[in-house]
Amino acid sequence: MQKPEAERVSGGCACGAVRYETTRQWEFSFKCHCRKCQRATGTGHAPAFAVPMSETNIEGTVRYHAHIADNGAKTKTGFCPECGSPLLSSTERFPERIYLLAGTLDDPSLFEPQFEVFESEAQPWDRTQTAADNPA
Repeated sequence: MQKPEAERVSGGCACGAVRYETTRQWEFSFKCHCRKCQRATGTGHAPAFAVPMSETNIEGTVRYHAHIADNGAKTKTGFCPECGSPLLSSTERFPERIYLLAGTLDDPSLFEPQFEVFESEAQPWDRTQTAADNPA
């Protein structure tokens, strides 16, 4: 019996020079508040989802910036060399996996974060607020 094919999703950069297609069966999804992600996205956090490299097809050229994460692992951030849109990241710790940024999805409403990481590094203006934090 043949295994049914997983649903696919697609996305890309702002100018369309880089496009990807990957499985909808993400390994996990999260919001990262580390300083690397803040700088790479220009925001308070990076909403991302993990997918196997083997299930992802990228068309176009991705340019990478390599750096060392707070935990000492070598990581790379990938972006479009034409428009500068950040697209993905990877780490030497898990070379079979990439992390795609949720805002690059053609339908970003599909993204639902399962957890947050590096919350202690979250900027005060980017913390999740509850109704108790903001009474009407």
